[in-house]
Amino acid sequence: MSKTELKVGELQPNLPVLTFSDIRLLPPSYTGASIVSQEVAGLTLQGGQMRAMSHRDEAGDDKMSPWIGRRAVLGVTSDRFNYAGADYAFNANRTSVGAWYAQLEDVYNQRFFSLKHSEPVGSWTLGANLGYFDSSEDGDELAGKIDNQAFYTMLSAKQGGHTFHVGYQKLSGDDGMIRIFGNVTPLANELPTFDFASTDERSWQARYDYDFVALGIPGLVSTVRYIKGDNVDTGLGFEGKDWERDLDLRYTVQSGPLKNVSVIVRNVTARSNYRPSVDENRLIVNYNLALF
Repeated sequence: MSKTELKVGELQPNLPVLTFSDIRLLPPSYTGASIVSQEVAGLTLQGGQMRAMSHRDEAGDDKMSPWIGRRAVLGVTSDRFNYAGADYAFNANRTSVGAWYAQLEDVYNQRFFSLKHSEPVGSWTLGANLGYFDSSEDGDELAGKIDNQAFYTMLSAKQGGHTFHVGYQKLSGDDGMIRIFGNVTPLANELPTFDFASTDERSWQARYDYDFVALGIPGLVSTVRYIKGDNVDTGLGFEGKDWERDLDLRYTVQSGPLKNVSVIVRNVTARSNYRPSVDENRLIVNYNLALF
C-alpha cells in the first residue's frame, strides 16, 4: 500500500515553515495543495504550494502577506507560498533531523534545519530540540531587503510527572523573525502574548510541567514558565527588554461524549520597555470533530 498522500483544497498545514495556530476562535486556513510521502522507513518528504489564505478574523480567500519582527508589511502580498522539506528519524526514533525550504514568492525565502534527540538515563528522560532559521529577500523584493537568522534550543529533563525545561533563543541580522502574517513559528520561546523574536533579541526560558497522571488524575497538566528577553534593537536609541510569566492548567476529558475536549485556563503577565505590557486571563477550549 502506498504511503504517499496528496491533499488539494482548504488546508491547515502544521510545518516548521508554516506552523498551525489555534489560539483564536477561527484559526487561519490556506487554499492549495500538499503532498506527504513516507515510502522509506523513517523518512518523511513533504512539499506543497499555497495560493491563498483565510485570516483568523475574517472569511474569504486573500493573498498572503509577510510579518517581519513585530510589524505587518502593509500593501505587500503574494499568491504563491512554496515549500519542501525532509525529516528523518533514526536511533529507534529517539533522534530526528530535518531540512526545509520555503518561499513567499517575490517577498522572502527561508531555510530551516532541526535536530531533536531524547535519551533515557536511569529513571530520567533527557531531551534536546535545536533549530535554525535563515531568511532573506526573494525575487522582486516586494518587502525590500530581508536579513534574519534565528537559533533556538530547548533542553528538557523528565522523571515521573515532572518535566523541567530550559530554553535559549537568539536572533541576528537586520530584521526580526519572518513569517506569514497571522501565523506563529516553532521558536522555543515564542508565546501567544510575546514572541521574543524582535531584531537581535536574545531570550532565556525556564519552564516546569507537572502531569497529574502520576497522582492518578489522567488528563490534568499544569505549566509554569518564565521568559526573559533583552538586546533588542528597537531603532529608538535604547536596548529593548521584555519578560513574560505564564501559569497554565490544562484538562483533557478522558472518556464519554466529551472525550478529547481540552480546556486550558491561562494567566499571563508580560512586561516590556518598547511594546505594550499585558495582563490577561484566557480560557481556551479545543475540540476536534471528525466529520468523515
